[in-house]
Amino acid sequence: MWVRQAFFRWLIPAAVVLPLWLVVGWIVFGANPWALLWVLVSAPIVFIGQIVLTLLIRARGTVRTDRAVSWTDLGVIGAWHVLIIALGVFDGRWWWPTLAVTVAVGVAAFCTSLSQLWREARPSSFLLRTSDGVGYIPPAPEPASGRVDPDVLIVRENRPPTP
Repeated sequence: MWVRQAFFRWLIPAAVVLPLWLVVGWIVFGANPWALLWVLVSAPIVFIGQIVLTLLIRARGTVRTDRAVSWTDLGVIGAWHVLIIALGVFDGRWWWPTLAVTVAVGVAAFCTSLSQLWREARPSSFLLRTSDGVGYIPPAPEPASGRVDPDVLIVRENRPPTP
């Protein structure tokens, strides 16, 4: 649980640290001047993507109550962060394949975060609807044991016969 909570706290600083790492990596590893063009294009995309992912994750009720991301978030977004860090190394032999995988994993992270949010935000099965579209909560099922709690008062509605 502490790993997921730590990753939850890492999401907002990651929006600044990861794009900054791309710039620092370009300087430290002595990449060519054309790589600066890719840094100037990819750093804002990483910043905006990380902010959007953070908002999608923090919009979920389970994440807000536990203050921890899901294991799926940890795996997919963690892999995306590792790939962004690898991009900052700027090794020409594997930089382009790493960029392609980073983009694919970034899109997968967005899709998984969106699907988890959608799954948690959809209406629950406890609310049923009549043919007129009126929503209602069905009554609780009768206890199978037949034992009645003396502190519980059950009031049954008598419906008039339909003409």
